[in-house]
Amino acid sequence: MMRDMAVRLVDWCWRHAWAVVIASLAATVLLGWYTATHLSLDTDESKLISSDLPFRKVEKTIDQAFSHSADRLAVVIDGPTAELAEDAVERLAQALAAHKGVVRGAARPAEEMYFRKNGLLFLSTAELEQIVERLVQAQPLLGSVARDPSLRGLLASVDLVLQGISHDQASTRDIEPLLAQLDKPAAAIAAGQPAKPVDWQGLMSGGPAKDAPRRFLMVHGALDYGALEPASDLIKAVRATARDLGLVPEKGYRVRITGGLALADANFATVAEGVEISAPLSFLAVVGLLFWGVRSGRVVAAIIISLIVGLVATAAFATATVGSLNPISVAFAVMFVGIAVDFGIQFVTAYRNERFLNGDPQVALHGAAASMATPLTLAAIATAVGFLSFMPTDYTGVSQLGLIAGGGMIIALIIDFTLLPSLLALLKPQPEKEPVGLRLQGADAALRRHAKPIVVVGCAIGLVGAALLPVMPLDFDPLHLQDPKAEAVATFMDLAKDPDNGVYSLETLAPSVEAARILADKLSDLPEVHRAMTVTTFIPEGQDEKLAMIGDVAMVLGPTLNPAKVLPAPSPEELVAAIGRLAGQLETIAPGHKPSQVLAGHLKAIAAKGPRAADEYQKAAAAGLPALLSGLRRSLEAEAVSLDTLPAEMKREWIATDGQRTRVQVLPKIDVQDEVLRRRFIAAVSAMAPEVAGAPISMEEAGQVVIRAFAIAGMGALAAIGLLLWLMVRRVLDSVVVLTPLVLGALATVIAARLAGIPLNFANVIALPLLLGIGVAFNIYFVVNWRNGVTDHLSSPTTRAVLFSALTTGSAFGSLAVSPHLGTASMGMLLFLSLTITVVFTFLVLPAIFHLIGRPK
Repeated sequence: MMRDMAVRLVDWCWRHAWAVVIASLAATVLLGWYTATHLSLDTDESKLISSDLPFRKVEKTIDQAFSHSADRLAVVIDGPTAELAEDAVERLAQALAAHKGVVRGAARPAEEMYFRKNGLLFLSTAELEQIVERLVQAQPLLGSVARDPSLRGLLASVDLVLQGISHDQASTRDIEPLLAQLDKPAAAIAAGQPAKPVDWQGLMSGGPAKDAPRRFLMVHGALDYGALEPASDLIKAVRATARDLGLVPEKGYRVRITGGLALADANFATVAEGVEISAPLSFLAVVGLLFWGVRSGRVVAAIIISLIVGLVATAAFATATVGSLNPISVAFAVMFVGIAVDFGIQFVTAYRNERFLNGDPQVALHGAAASMATPLTLAAIATAVGFLSFMPTDYTGVSQLGLIAGGGMIIALIIDFTLLPSLLALLKPQPEKEPVGLRLQGADAALRRHAKPIVVVGCAIGLVGAALLPVMPLDFDPLHLQDPKAEAVATFMDLAKDPDNGVYSLETLAPSVEAARILADKLSDLPEVHRAMTVTTFIPEGQDEKLAMIGDVAMVLGPTLNPAKVLPAPSPEELVAAIGRLAGQLETIAPGHKPSQVLAGHLKAIAAKGPRAADEYQKAAAAGLPALLSGLRRSLEAEAVSLDTLPAEMKREWIATDGQRTRVQVLPKIDVQDEVLRRRFIAAVSAMAPEVAGAPISMEEAGQVVIRAFAIAGMGALAAIGLLLWLMVRRVLDSVVVLTPLVLGALATVIAARLAGIPLNFANVIALPLLLGIGVAFNIYFVVNWRNGVTDHLSSPTTRAVLFSALTTGSAFGSLAVSPHLGTASMGMLLFLSLTITVVFTFLVLPAIFHLIGRPK
């Protein structure tokens, strides 16, 4: 019955070829328009896993409690010195705040600003005493540069000390640290080399600066989640603003952008870049292999047109059923092309074989329809069932992919029995001059002789793969899918090196501030925990004594740091004069002091070079002075801190909008990339705080969800395919024979992946449904041949069709391996491996099984 229906359908399409082709192309245009205007792309990776899972509900609860923290860019600014980085972030924040475009807000982290003012309160008493002493000693320098925050004022402070030396009120030893700082850029400029800015903070603290030359800025703006890169315009605006402000590497600055938004954009930008590389390679390889396989440009054109029509129809099906594609379900195109090209090659190869046996094209087409009706229908339905088995899983990305790909298989089947015959009728390919099958009779004979050892080796390989399956390496860190050279990824990994940045922290909510404090104290005692923080962490101890010390130095330095009048910036000529004047003073007052004479020589060289060199010296020696003075003024304004007096913007980061629930952040002491250590960290924290969320939890739980989803769906797909085959052919043996090489090939893929060092990740796990689809189709073709009495399987036309189908599909997968996106590359490598192994087991193990069983009834 199935054959008769297929023959009648193909015959009708042959006789009405023009009508079928025109109707198909018209439908393709309409469906393409419908898809283009209605299908959207949701790049939110958080939606790939079901939101009904417990860990996702905890994430949602915390996100809702602190919703203002979502959807923002983290701008990381590295400057030549801490003072210049401070100046840069302030200028960038002001410029972005005034931006009349996609930028809607730019603010520095509340905790950072809090510590800029109250950081001295968190020092020990001994450390604070040392800093206070240094500040008092630096009062003459601070007074001079506060009145004149330029190189002229800085050099005037040195001249002031020299006057004290000349009157025996100071010694040259007192001025040596200051001279050393001034001489570093002076020596470089005198020698015609680039000068590094002076580290004034190090001078004030008596050692290397504790404040790193790095600042952060959080930027909010307009996002377009319908675009491949939702934050693209916002990122461009930040970069353009930074460039306009001169925050460029040529001037010693590095402005980098990271955070969830930037990482997502970088991810899809890299994917798009990979597509630009792999798509042309894939197309050329597929067309070339098709031409090699069918040896007819007209037949290749028929297959390609059928593929395009089927792909557009499948996209329209996706539009009607899901409406919005996610980062995983967009792979339906790869799935469709990979299997639909096989269906097309199978039909065309059968047609070419019939054409060789019977020259009449219409009769040949009838024969192809009759011979391919059962195997193609079985393969399409079984493959669709395999894909649809992934729908009930919690892995939403693959659930959608299963639905779309399953529908695509039925669409491909319909096109192969309607449009493809019509195109063959119109294009009129030339008849075959030689048999279509491969000349592999010797290989067939070898398979018959060694059938038993081949099956035994195949089963042994399967047993090894089954043993390795439980210890298959897993990597479900989303960052490891991306290009490590991408700025957002590289910056994120750079920040992750410091546990204090909280990149891989865990978070939970306590019912009150006091409960949060108690929980944080307990968590801090765990050996796996670096630090546990909550809002009370920002209330320093021993404030009274420290505030008294700060108040005393503020009383002394207050008038110094806040002069009644500030001099205007000096002209280039005034700078040259100031440099020459200090050089003369150094030579006159300290003739026997080597540091003074060395600096004097360098200053004279700068003065001799003129205003340009003097301006360069000003930028190196004095550019950070305004930021230094501003920071000192701010730190001397420290006040008593309590929960009630904490800044509102900082309390908003730790206390939920209900005023009760309080966030507790737990920083790991261990390397969360180590699976064993990560699980230990999660277990230790979860034992005290069961409802916890964060990147380590997401990595662990999402990985388990994916593995569980594929295990359940895989077993379900095998069972469903086996049952379907039994219902359609009523033979248990056939179902077992179809599935056995498929299972053995999958287990052999485990071994190959382990040897190649390819861990399972979010991207390459889709190799499983594709392996099921292609493997089932290949095996069904051979089983149908076996039932029809074929004994020389490798020299049959089916083997040729399967071989070139595998080559074309494999070339498409192999092209993915050159993508800069590590997830796409690993997917291409694993798909290529699994396809190769599947074909090997289909060509070797399956015929060997046939020979062991003997001729079917």
